[in-house]
Amino acid sequence: MATTVKDIMLFIPNLIGYVRIVLAIASAYYMPFDYVTASLCYVISVGLDAIDGYAARVFNQGTKFGAMLDQLTDRASTATLVMTLSYFYPKYMFLLQMSLVIDIVCHWLHLHVSIMKGSSHKSMGLDSNPIMKVYYTSRPVLFFMCAGNELFYSMLYLLYFTEGPIVLGVSLLRVCLFVSFPIMAVKTLISIIHLMDASIRLCAIDADDRNKSN
Repeated sequence: MATTVKDIMLFIPNLIGYVRIVLAIASAYYMPFDYVTASLCYVISVGLDAIDGYAARVFNQGTKFGAMLDQLTDRASTATLVMTLSYFYPKYMFLLQMSLVIDIVCHWLHLHVSIMKGSSHKSMGLDSNPIMKVYYTSRPVLFFMCAGNELFYSMLYLLYFTEGPIVLGVSLLRVCLFVSFPIMAVKTLISIIHLMDASIRLCAIDADDRNKSN
């Protein structure tokens, strides 16, 4: 039986993706004034990110649409958080702006080139950058880096409203912030490698197309 557009739209991982979008929008709405509701919606949305990937593998429902939906939701969710942080911490607005630009531009080009090659953005060829291979072929590494990155921005957000639990006179939120900072920094460097790797692969596609036409 032929697969239709409607079938793709209603694949289980894509349905989970739609729920993530609703939660991300709700989180963005509450971010400026209700950190409890905003955080709850944001955490559930991020948690569902792992579930939709698992569902795609279990039900064999991985699609280009799903990959794009997943990436756009990730980038948009992070963007709303970073934009809110720029408002809360105007002194660091430029750094936050640059972190957002790097995140969006690098991942967009990487995903675009991967789809042009007919593969998922998490599927790396044998000729790909070795750092990218480890990043995308090791689920623990990918989870650790993404979770650490989200933790840094989330702690920065929560600290605007509260110091959270205090143990021995030290805020646990601030401890998490400092611990996650180097992870965020490394992930930013990986995003830049994304850009360089994708640029080289896109140029290789151009060169191959031109050679075939000659």
